[in-house]
Amino acid sequence: MPRTRLRVTLASAAAATALLLAGCAGGVAPAASGSADAASDDYITPGKLTIATGEVAYYPYVVDDDPESGEGFEAAIAYAVAEKLGFAKEDVVWVRTSFESAIAPGPKDFDFNIQQYSITDERKQAVDFSSPYYQASQAIVAIKGSAAEGVDTLAGAKDLLLGAMAGSTSAQTIEEAVQPTTPAQLYNSNEDARAALEAGQIDGLVLDTPTAYYATSEYIADSFIVGELPAAGVPDEWGLLLGKDSPLTAEVTAAVDALREDGTLAKITDEWLGSGQGVTLLQ
Repeated sequence: MPRTRLRVTLASAAAATALLLAGCAGGVAPAASGSADAASDDYITPGKLTIATGEVAYYPYVVDDDPESGEGFEAAIAYAVAEKLGFAKEDVVWVRTSFESAIAPGPKDFDFNIQQYSITDERKQAVDFSSPYYQASQAIVAIKGSAAEGVDTLAGAKDLLLGAMAGSTSAQTIEEAVQPTTPAQLYNSNEDARAALEAGQIDGLVLDTPTAYYATSEYIADSFIVGELPAAGVPDEWGLLLGKDSPLTAEVTAAVDALREDGTLAKITDEWLGSGQGVTLLQ
């Protein structure tokens, strides 16, 4: 889903290791990690690794909108991948992109992009993905005293007017898992959707669960998590995004797989997204 982009300190969604995937995505032959040729023409700039993130990058994914610090869930993962590819921290260059422009077809100004990109078959027609580094669920956030207060079943959620960012996994989850009686309101960004929620224009906002924790504890006043939604369609697995048919896809995937296998992904997830605190599943 964007993916969602309101972020926070978490005692977060499910146990970190349960959110990590045991295997790699099919169809990509792994390459040996840590063997990058820094002078390779496969990179945007020979000798440098160019990584993209959002035009604004939110906590806990990036601390203080400063990915160069390596602080935050996705900033830490990016530097861990860079190390597996053979790049020192000082050889990593960061650029910024909007969510939509990065998933559009065409040339890229980055080697890979990390900003909660859900891996979908539709997106794979325009871009490549690494194997997943995280699996997220979706949850409904609402304002206290709204029509969503007291809703504790999926049937109850069907009668709510829900909102989400257009083109996101959150929007897909509303359509497929909730199947509301009134079509969801879709917005250009999560910031727009949040404004609609705070203005009372929608009853609930659907976000990935880590972001829902941030929104309710730090970002949206007088808000609460109504509940977690069942998975809809394909699992919401996040991958590093690369240009279509990138010569780096196999090597970047191998790096992510190595980080999963050696426990680094679990360690980073536990540090930045927490573990052990669930949220009620709406059934």
